[in-house]
Amino acid sequence: MAPGDPVRRRLCVRPGTTVTLTLRPRLDDKRWTGVLSSAPALVVASGWRLDADGTAHATLRCAGTRGGTAHVTAAAKAPDIAGAARTVFTLDMDVVPYAQEG
Repeated sequence: MAPGDPVRRRLCVRPGTTVTLTLRPRLDDKRWTGVLSSAPALVVASGWRLDADGTAHATLRCAGTRGGTAHVTAAAKAPDIAGAARTVFTLDMDVVPYAQEG
């Protein structure tokens, strides 16, 4: 995600897929604080890393056989302000299994 991109995106993948999420530095005073999956049994967010320039990275691993939808949210907050980070980007991941031949 780069500054100016839509704050919500959709991605359709197959089970077993690994996606690298790269979040470019923010233009406001906020910093990326982490990513969270709404369905960690389906999509696991791991490998969180924040570079010195403000670029954030995470790896999203999809379950090997299951299908469904997970909402991966990225939060940001100003580093010197107390309180919880706010969700500023959402990736809706649809995991679609291959069709079964009958």
